[in-house]
Amino acid sequence: MKSINQREQSIYVALVYRLIVLLLLYTLCRIGFYITNRSLFNHIPFTDLLYIFAGGIKFDIVAILYINSLYIVLQAIPFPFRYRNGYQFFCKWLFIITNSIGFLANFIDFAYYKFTLKHTTASVFSQFSNEQNKLKLLIDFLGDYWYLLILFIIFIYLFIKLYQIIRIQKAPKFTWYVYLAHTLTLVLIAGLCVIGMRGGWRHSTRPITMSNAGDFVKSPGDMSLVLNTPFTIMKTLKANDLKPINYYNQQTLDSLYNPIHQPENKGPFKKLNVVFLIIESLGKEHIGALNKDLLSGTYKGYTPFIDSLVAQSFTSSHTYANGRKSIDALPSIISGIPSIREPFVLSSYSSNKTTSIAKLLGEVGYQTAFFHGAPNGSMGFSAYTNLAGIKKYYGKTEYNNDADFDGIWGIWDEPFMQYMAKTLNTFKQPFFSAFFSVSSHHPFKVPEKYSGKFPKGPLPVQEPIGYTDMAIQKFFATASKMPWYKNTLFVLVADHATVSYLPEYQTTPGYFSIPILFYYPGGDLKGKTDKLIQQADIMPTVLNYLNYNKPYFAFGFDAFSPKNNNFVINNNDGSFSFYQGDYLLINDGQKSTALFNLKTDRLTKNNLINKRPEVQNSMEKYLKAFIQQYNNRMIKDQLTAK
Repeated sequence: MKSINQREQSIYVALVYRLIVLLLLYTLCRIGFYITNRSLFNHIPFTDLLYIFAGGIKFDIVAILYINSLYIVLQAIPFPFRYRNGYQFFCKWLFIITNSIGFLANFIDFAYYKFTLKHTTASVFSQFSNEQNKLKLLIDFLGDYWYLLILFIIFIYLFIKLYQIIRIQKAPKFTWYVYLAHTLTLVLIAGLCVIGMRGGWRHSTRPITMSNAGDFVKSPGDMSLVLNTPFTIMKTLKANDLKPINYYNQQTLDSLYNPIHQPENKGPFKKLNVVFLIIESLGKEHIGALNKDLLSGTYKGYTPFIDSLVAQSFTSSHTYANGRKSIDALPSIISGIPSIREPFVLSSYSSNKTTSIAKLLGEVGYQTAFFHGAPNGSMGFSAYTNLAGIKKYYGKTEYNNDADFDGIWGIWDEPFMQYMAKTLNTFKQPFFSAFFSVSSHHPFKVPEKYSGKFPKGPLPVQEPIGYTDMAIQKFFATASKMPWYKNTLFVLVADHATVSYLPEYQTTPGYFSIPILFYYPGGDLKGKTDKLIQQADIMPTVLNYLNYNKPYFAFGFDAFSPKNNNFVINNNDGSFSFYQGDYLLINDGQKSTALFNLKTDRLTKNNLINKRPEVQNSMEKYLKAFIQQYNNRMIKDQLTAK
C-alpha cells in the first residue's frame, strides 16, 4: 500500500521530476555558498546576483547530467524489467548516493573556498595524496565545521524525502508499438542529455567549460558563484596542473626574463585607435607576399589584398602563433598570455586575475568592443572578452539579419566586416576593437554568388581565404573614407595556422607560422625585420608604440625594441617549441630532444642536439626562466603588474 504522501506517475514523469529536484537543490547549494562566503561577494548588486544565479543553472544542468548519466539510462531503456521493485530499489540508491557525493563536494566548498578563492578542482586528489594524516585532517575539518555536517545530514534527509514523493506506475503492457514509443523516447532523452552536457545545441558550441562562467560576471573572482564544485572537479579531471619551479632565485630569474613591462619615457601617449583583425586559419603559407622565395619565386598565394597590405606594413620574416586552436589565440593576442600544455581559458587558472590591452586602454579613456559574427557565446569568446575588460560585444544577435548567416558558423565575413566598419564609425575616439572572422573555416564554403570567383588551390581552405581577403579589402575601402581611419593602428593576425601543402610549412615551425602585420595608414610604420614575433608580442608592441606609461604584465616582447634576447614559445602535444635567434629548440619539459638552425635548415632535417652546446645551453637557460615565471605566476595568481 503506497504512502499517503506518494503519487504514482509514469517513469518518464518521475525522471523529469527528480532532475528538477536536483536543480532546485543545487540552487540551494549556491545560496548556501553565497551566504557562507558573503564577505567575498558583498560588492555584487542584487540584480547582478540574480543574473549570476540564473547563469549558474546552465552549469548545474551539466553537472547533474554527468553525475546521473547511468541513472538516466537505467530509467530510459525500453524494457519492462525497469518496473520491478528490486530494479527501482537499486536505481533509487544509485541516485541518492551519487548525488549525495555531488552535494558533499558543494558543502565542502562552503568552508574551503575562502582559503583558496576557487572551487575545488580535480587537483585536490593529488594535493592530499601524499598526506600521511588524512584521517586527522578530516576529523579536524569536521570539528571546525560541525554545523555544516549537521546541515548536510538534514539536506540529504530532505533530498531522500523529495525523491520518494513520486512512485512509478505499474508497467504498461509491452506491445510492439509501446516498445517503439519507448525506444524513440530513449533517443530523444539521449539527444537532450548531449545538448545539456555540451551547454548548448549549436554546431559552433564547444563543450561548456569553467571559463564560460565569465559570461555572467563582471570580475573573474565572481565566477565561483556561477560554478558548482562537481562541475569544476569533472572539468579538471584530465587537466595537467602546473608544478612550482625553482630553477633560479628571483633576482636571477627577473634578470633573464621578466613579464612585468616597465615603460620607457619616449614621449607623450599617442591616442591612436587600435583595431585587431584576427583571421580564422590564415596560415602564413597562403600569403604570396610573405613567400616570395617559394616555387623558385613564382608562388602567388591566395590573398592579393593582404599582399598589397604587406608592402604598407611592418612585419617580420618569422611570425608565429602561440597555439593551434582558436581558443588559444585570444588570450595570447589580447592579454599576452600564451596557452601552455592546455588552453588557458580551459585551465584551472582561467579565473586568475589578468589584464589585457583592452582593459589598460579602457582605463585611459578608450571605448572597447569585440566583433565576432558567430552566434553569441560561440567558442566561449563572449566570456573571455567580458573578463578581458571589453565593454561591447557584437555578434550574430546584434547583427540581426539571418539572411547573411552561412548556416553553420556565423555571418559571412564580407557583410559583417561592413557592419563593423559602420559601427566603429559611431564610436567616440580613441577606441580599441578586435574582430574575429568566421568564413575561412570548415566546411570551407563561400557565398553562392562568389562560386568560382576565388582560386581553389590544393587545399580546401584556400578558396574561402580568398573570399575573406576580399572582405578585408572591402572593409578597408569603407574604413578609409571614415574620419577615424588615419588615426588608427591596425594589427592583422591569424588565430592559428591550418593544414599545409608546401613542404616548407609541413614542419614544426611551419605548423605555427602565421602573418602578423602592423599597419598605420597615418604614419610611416613600414618595413620587414628578421626579429621573431609571436601573438603574445602584439599587446606589448602596441602599448609601447603608443608610449603607454604604466607598468603592465604580458608574457610577450616589444617587437620594435632593439633588444635581441626575445624568444617565441609554443607547446605542441606536451613538448615546448622554443625559438630564439636563428634556432629552434624542442624540449619535453625535462630535456631537450632537438635543435635546428632555421636559417640554414628550413625543413628541419638536421638535428643539432648536443652539437651546439653553447647555443643549446643558452636557449635552455631562457626556456627554464620562462617555465618558472609561467608556472609560478599561474599558481600564485600573479598575472598582473600589481
